[in-house]
Amino acid sequence: MKKAKSHFLRIRRIAFEGPRTNNPLAFRHYNPDEIVDGKTMSAHLRFSIAYWHSFRGVGADPFGPGTIQRPWEAGKDPISIAKNRMDAAFEFFQKIRVPFYCFHDRDIAPEGRTLAESNRNLDRLVDHAKALQRATGVKLLWGTANLFSNRRYMCGAATNPDAHVFAYAAAQVKKAIDVTKELGGQNYVFWGGREGYETLLNTNLKREQDHLAAFLHMAVDYAKSIGFKGQFLIEPKPKEPTKHQYDFDVASGVAFLRTYGLEKFLKFNIETNHATLAGHSFQHEIEVAAAHGMLGSIDANAGDELLGWDTDQFNTNVKELSLAMVSVLRAGGLGSGGLNFDAKLRRPSIDPEDLFHAHIGGMDAYALAFKIARRIVADGKFSGFLEERYASYDSGFGRDIEKQRVGFRELNQLVLRKLGEPKPRSGKQEYLENLLNSYLH
Repeated sequence: MKKAKSHFLRIRRIAFEGPRTNNPLAFRHYNPDEIVDGKTMSAHLRFSIAYWHSFRGVGADPFGPGTIQRPWEAGKDPISIAKNRMDAAFEFFQKIRVPFYCFHDRDIAPEGRTLAESNRNLDRLVDHAKALQRATGVKLLWGTANLFSNRRYMCGAATNPDAHVFAYAAAQVKKAIDVTKELGGQNYVFWGGREGYETLLNTNLKREQDHLAAFLHMAVDYAKSIGFKGQFLIEPKPKEPTKHQYDFDVASGVAFLRTYGLEKFLKFNIETNHATLAGHSFQHEIEVAAAHGMLGSIDANAGDELLGWDTDQFNTNVKELSLAMVSVLRAGGLGSGGLNFDAKLRRPSIDPEDLFHAHIGGMDAYALAFKIARRIVADGKFSGFLEERYASYDSGFGRDIEKQRVGFRELNQLVLRKLGEPKPRSGKQEYLENLLNSYLH
């Protein structure tokens, strides 16, 4: 294909220069080629760029329109602009050295006046993306459909009270799965941005959840019919834009999937900011998903705990990320998932260079956290403490409890005749917090 002009001419490919570098456009901790346990750091962390924030975000917030203007957005023909934008995106992917990217269907191609026109637009951009993927080696981590921006989805998509909207959403998702497969996407994500309600005065909650389950079953069936082997993922979020969303957190998501017989087909794409909005820690959501064998992928961002909305900031909190990476390592990794930077520049950060600073900071923070987490797991001090704390369940009546070989009657007799009063043991929280800090400094 014809070589596109450079959109980041003054910025070279980001190099690893080590912790002592003073170069703000270099990695301090992330060396993508470093071999760790037989794999490169790039293969371990599987970083991905969120197309919607990095190349469609304009710095808008609830109180004002966008502030970010990009030169590749100039022109009158929407398809030409979309192709130019995609050229800029892939140049960025290469220079920031990520192996993956993610998109919604409407991120990469303009929506038409009809679904047929939207599909034609999408096909043209998918052809362009396919050529760019071949030329650069960058792959699609996951695709998804935007079922929340258009006015038709103001009351949800799969949970909409109008069956016409449900059918339209099904057609849109069918096409999104098609193009995800065509581009070699390794996952497909369902984010129910408006699958919830504002008031129960106009909502049949049970019926809407039934419809959502039916929608997901249809997607599973369709994927099988076309031979799509990618992993389906659900991304929980408790609120915003709707007051209550049905995929509130991982625990409610697990219950939903098991209630409707979907637990074998879907895992979770966990977002840090959504965990915060649900009143949980990032690590908590990872642990819940891992406990049920449903940890799939991560949207790598952060929320502001002083604000009650989705701020989607780049996460540079090494302590928080180290705890998260410990849980990921103990779960055996993310499989076909990855660390997708679902994060956006702050409203006053309007220079193209800021896009590099933001991702360098996020990638370095995760790389450092990964290295710290590996030391924590290898040392075994925390896992040894946990093993000792729960050792009473490894034998005797404790093992019988876990194996469900005893009941209340047997345990009642055991306490009355032999065990007597338990002797409480310290949880050592302060010691463990100090131990964690010893790895961070």
